[in-house]
Amino acid sequence: MSLPQQIHTYTIDDIYALPDGQRAELIDGQLYMMAPPTRNHQQILLSVSRKMDYYTKLFKYRTAGVREYWIVDPEKNRITVYNFESEDTTEYTFSDSVKVGIYENLTIDFGLMKF
Repeated sequence: MSLPQQIHTYTIDDIYALPDGQRAELIDGQLYMMAPPTRNHQQILLSVSRKMDYYTKLFKYRTAGVREYWIVDPEKNRITVYNFESEDTTEYTFSDSVKVGIYENLTIDFGLMKF
């Protein structure tokens, strides 16, 4: 009979202890390393990165009480804004100005940005 494997639970201290330039995300005690992508790696990473953004993070942020969540997707020229308070989801392009729902007087003009 084998012993069950123990899973290490990471904390924010582990993120801060990473070497300079090393990027990672901490979700539910697990570290997800974020290597600077090459062109081929970028294509693979985007599908994994999209799953994290559109499913894992979306669920976590909604259940944690985050009021608004934005996904900026340069590959699809799209900004998706989830307003959890009103249960609205709105999509914009990079030529749009987008009002930040949780602040009264803040709008981001994506047409002025270079991606």
